[in-house]
Amino acid sequence: MAENYPSKKYESVIGLEVHAQLKTHTKIFCSCPADFSAEANSNVCPVCLGHPGVLPVLNRKAVEFAIKLGIALNARINTHSIFARKNYFYPDLPKGYQISQFSLPVVGEGTLKIVLDDGTEKEIGVNRAHLEEDAGKSIHDRGPYTLVDVNRCGVPLLEIVSQPDLRSGVEAAAYLKTLRQILLYLDICDGNMEEGSLRCDANISVRLRGETKLGTKTEVKNMNSFKNVEKAINYEISRQIDLIEDGYEVVQQTLLWNADKGVALPMRSKEDSHDYRYFPEPDLRPLEISNEWLTEIMASMPELPAAKKSRYVTEFGLPAYDSEVLTQLPEVAAYFEEAARYTKAYKELSNRIMTDVLGVVNEQKISISGFAIEPQRLAQLVELISSGVISGKIAKDVFARMLDETTPPAEIVAREGLMQISDTGELEKLIDQLLDENPQQVDEYLAGKEKVLGFFVGKVMRETKGKANPGSVNSILLSSLKKRG
Repeated sequence: MAENYPSKKYESVIGLEVHAQLKTHTKIFCSCPADFSAEANSNVCPVCLGHPGVLPVLNRKAVEFAIKLGIALNARINTHSIFARKNYFYPDLPKGYQISQFSLPVVGEGTLKIVLDDGTEKEIGVNRAHLEEDAGKSIHDRGPYTLVDVNRCGVPLLEIVSQPDLRSGVEAAAYLKTLRQILLYLDICDGNMEEGSLRCDANISVRLRGETKLGTKTEVKNMNSFKNVEKAINYEISRQIDLIEDGYEVVQQTLLWNADKGVALPMRSKEDSHDYRYFPEPDLRPLEISNEWLTEIMASMPELPAAKKSRYVTEFGLPAYDSEVLTQLPEVAAYFEEAARYTKAYKELSNRIMTDVLGVVNEQKISISGFAIEPQRLAQLVELISSGVISGKIAKDVFARMLDETTPPAEIVAREGLMQISDTGELEKLIDQLLDENPQQVDEYLAGKEKVLGFFVGKVMRETKGKANPGSVNSILLSSLKKRG
């Protein structure tokens, strides 16, 4: 397929439908555990299996979670909303319909600002966010037959539908990352795309630049990572452009992204809303949200990532890049803020978290909550660096020891004799000796070859096993070399 996107001739129009599995303890319309990883078909009851005569009861916590996202998206909260039956027949949908919301969702129009890698900001419209129940799971890889696990039936979902404001796979991935970050900060979804807690479908069409009429859209599913979202969307854009350029029409259909082959393959013809024969759910009353409840939820809202990032710049004096990294995940931000209670060297603290701490976390594939060094101990290490007790190089060695023991860093430094050498007399004596031993390099420096200074700095640091104060070393070296000029 031709790599013809981005295209000067065509414009792509993309909207995302994101399904976020909500972190409630029980399902949305019954008291079954929402954990669908249990033994197959064990977390079920007559309600989520759709037995005749049973009545659903709405999970209040799921509604609260939906409202929280609506507030975070500056969206309209519909204080009166209704549920509907979405009718379709799949083997993993025992009721033959899915309880969802259609004409009146709980969350109306809102916005989400994304920031691209080049710093470009763009506001993406959010059409709606509605509550619904999940379907079960069909398993096709256990032999020449399909198995069905209905544990997931009734697990609460929040479907967030964007406006068709996205124009590339890059923008779509940025939108999804930003939305996931907000869901994590609100603590309403664990955001795990590989396990299906966060699922994304993309509606894609192309048109000639300058056109206002939308082209025929396709829907791409099965994108389980940000990278796959970007790749699949750009693939489908190129495919549609190729079809049009070759004189064919784009067919409205649903495609599945095959990450191994890097292609999107047809799954079925694309449905429209009338194909689902929506009608009001007769067993659920309209959802009414009181002003008191809405006010209570608004008061419980956490600080969101954009506000936290801005605060880190103003309150802690951190660069925008550091603030961006530290606020990507709420648990990393919490770790930084806890450590910042014990030191004022915020930039040094930021450096240690971004390089040393996150390096270990990523290498060991753990969350920061399982990291061996508590925030207070890391702050103690930072204090040793900022006060000149140890050098940054020695700090690496101390950090490595801290991973294996619970000893305070000051005790490790004292025990191992790692204190930084700042005694100018001792350093002057060592530097004079090194200059005497390397007359050729001294002459080269005096002849204008200033890079030789690094040679002598390295010699000093090796002789002192990294314990010499770098600032003092540079100062004394420059002074001693000048005297020999």
